[in-house]
Amino acid sequence: MNKTRTLVFVSLLIAMEVIFTRFLAFQTPIIRVGFGFIPIAFAGILFGPVIGGATAALSDIIGMMLFPKGAYFPGFTLSAFLTGASFGLFLHKKPVNLKNVTIAVLAITVVVDLALNTLWLSMITGKAVSVLMMPRVIKSAILLPIQVVIIQVLWRYIGHYINQNAAQNA
Repeated sequence: MNKTRTLVFVSLLIAMEVIFTRFLAFQTPIIRVGFGFIPIAFAGILFGPVIGGATAALSDIIGMMLFPKGAYFPGFTLSAFLTGASFGLFLHKKPVNLKNVTIAVLAITVVVDLALNTLWLSMITGKAVSVLMMPRVIKSAILLPIQVVIIQVLWRYIGHYINQNAAQNA
């Protein structure tokens, strides 16, 4: 893809992530369940770790500026960057198969969601990490296979088509 096409596509993915996260998600003070991971996964798969991470970080910043839900905390932006970068690291120019998607989602779940985001929440809320951890582990255990299946199925039917057409039109 040329630079203009990449910029436009990344902008579209950012807009989708903001909408999926801010409007199509269920959120409590310690848990958010939504579909914002889909455009971030696609950004990582299509463009690699740097652009995938930048897409996720910009999505977090823009989402907070347009639709704030509490004070801005830069730790969550770092977590967003690491999520996008991880999708790119594990899935860019690699087969988007069950094994690779599971490894990517598992790494993100353990390192970003359970470790870093729980730490950020503990710092913000003043609650002990041990108090926050159990509901987050349950949520992650339920969502991990769902995220794996959604990413793999959507990539098979939509993403693969996007990637093929982008390569042909570049």
